This record gives sequence, C-alpha cells and structure tokens, in this order.
Amino acid sequence: MTQNKAGLTLAAVFLAISVVLTGCGGGGKPAAQVPAPASTGDQPKLDGELNVFNWSEYLPQEVIDEFSREYGVKVNYDTYSSNEEMLAKIQSGASGYDLVVPSDFMMQVMVKKDLLEPIDLSAVPNFKNIGDQYKNQAYDPGNKYSVPYMWGDAVIAVNTDKVKRPITSWKDLWDPAFKGKVVSLNDMRFVIGATLKTLGYGMNETDPAKLDQAKAKLKEMAPNVKVWDSDSPKTSLLNGEAWIGLVWGAEGVLARRENPAIQVVYPTEGIGLWQDNMAIPRGAKHKRTVEAFMNFVLRPEIHKKIADAFPYNLPNVEAQKLLDPSVLGDPQVYPPQDVLAKGEWLRDLGDTTQLYDRIWTEVKGQ
Repeated sequence: MTQNKAGLTLAAVFLAISVVLTGCGGGGKPAAQVPAPASTGDQPKLDGELNVFNWSEYLPQEVIDEFSREYGVKVNYDTYSSNEEMLAKIQSGASGYDLVVPSDFMMQVMVKKDLLEPIDLSAVPNFKNIGDQYKNQAYDPGNKYSVPYMWGDAVIAVNTDKVKRPITSWKDLWDPAFKGKVVSLNDMRFVIGATLKTLGYGMNETDPAKLDQAKAKLKEMAPNVKVWDSDSPKTSLLNGEAWIGLVWGAEGVLARRENPAIQVVYPTEGIGLWQDNMAIPRGAKHKRTVEAFMNFVLRPEIHKKIADAFPYNLPNVEAQKLLDPSVLGDPQVYPPQDVLAKGEWLRDLGDTTQLYDRIWTEVKGQ
C-alpha cells in the first residue's frame, strides 16, 4: 500500500528504535492564577495568558500548573476529541486559541488552508531534543509550522477475562458475540481506515467504489458499538460496558495498569500510526508565550512527566533517556519492529475527505 514520505521516514526510524529498545499514547481546565515569579534573567517577557486547545487526556494538570508557577502565565485549557473537531473550531475564526496539536495529516490540511503561524525555532531551543527522525516531515518541511509532541497508534484493546478466544484482527470487532460490547474511537479516519483494512485496502483509500464497500462493512459493525469515545475509551473497558475496543494505544496501556486482564492487540492487517505536533493558529495573540510553552514542554523532565501520565511515545530523545527501562521495553507501549513495519500513516485526502464525512455521518446516524 502507498504511504506518504513522512510515514515512510518515521516508520523506518521507529523500526530502528524498536530494535534498540528490545536489546536493552473535554472541557476547559484553567490553571490556578498565580503571581509572576521574580525574573531569572533567562526567561522572555511573556503575556499573562495562554489559550491551549489540545486532545483529551494528553497533558497532565501538574505540567500546566508548573508552567504557570514558573512563568506567571494563566493557562486556559480546552480539549477536543478529533482533528476534525479542532479544525472546525479554528476555521470558525473566533476560537482565540494560541496553541493546537494537529496530527500529521491535519498539519497538511491546515498549512494548505493557511491556518497556522510560522514558529520561531530560535525561541524554542529545546527543539534540539527532538530526534532527527521526527523532524522535517513531508507535511511540514523544515518544521516551519510544527514542533513534534507525541506519536502513537490506534489498536485493539481486549478484556481477556471477558473474551476467551484469541483476538488477532480488525475483523474481530465484527463478531456478533460482541453486540453492544465494543468501544470505538469517535474518529472518522481511523475507524474507516480500520474498516478498509478488513477489506484488504489501505487506510488512505480514495476509490469511491472501495469506500462504498467500507461504508457497507462499517454499517455491519455499528450494532456492536456500545459507545463511540475518543476522549477516554478505556473507561468503558474498565467499567465492564465494553469487552473489546478500537482505542488509542496509550488508552489500552492505561486500562491495563488498572486491570491487567486488559491487553493491547496489534491487528494482523496493520495498525494506524500518527504523530501529533504543537502548532500556532493564524492570528494567535500570545505567540512568544506559546513558544515559551513549547520550549518548556520539550524539557526532558517535563516531556517525561507527560509520557508518564499518558504513555504515548516520545519524539524527545533526551526525555526517552529518563523513562523507566520497563516502559521503553514494553511492546504494548513501544510497538515492536514487525508491527511498525506493517503500520500505516494517514495523509490528507483532499476532496475525498468529503466522502469520508458522508460515510461517517451515515454510519453514526443509522
């Protein structure tokens, strides 16, 4: 199947990382207002407010609070559950956000639509901590508009106390035995992508006839879905409403921390892969403050705190060095070499996105 240059570049390096590791990843939550600290002499003069729009369950409150204390900045924090939700808000032109976190393919869309401000990387010196393999991707050559945040996957999670037979394929989500027992990401691209995989197609398919097949196939699976949830799909697995799900990898790992019977499964057809990036919406009012926040996040000890709370994968190679070896060596957190080799990255589909929109609306509305 065809992959974009970004996917190929990252996939190749992730394979190398996996080999090394084998050998050795709402509502507003404003941070408490605090007085500005005394100047340390090495911090830029910042605005007193920062408006962040990020994915749900993706940034610990303690990190927000630590930035607020150190810089004297009030952080207004809102969350979204899909790239499409974020894009719609930014395109409305009235969001007021200073920072968003688009995935790779959505970066392509936003750059094309002139929705992002260039980033002054000289104001983000900790950008040096990002591994070269995560920089300069095809969706943003030279990182003019993006600073890598996290990378990860979309996988299956299964409660082995409830499901006794082996789970190996995306097709298992269609099993009639799971009627009303599936939790699925409320994410158009990855859900339709997984459905395309069951038909032997790629996640970036644009042929209308093949997409029509995917629509019919996904409609067959819809009765199995108890809840569409991208915010916290682990919740349904943990409370017993769902026995199996299409989830973010870190959500499966977090569920396993609370219930060891819940395990991450990499479907034989191949997982979906993504890299998320910090970016500045066009017209942001607090640009210097955003860049200071980006630099703060890229401190190794801060980026590690984020990964400790939400175990997605770090593009920050200095932060990786601080992680517990058991995390780095956990194949359910950092996918092994053979899994990454079969993974697929999403890309901007241009006008075909409208067809995906129609399929998603029809399936969700049945």
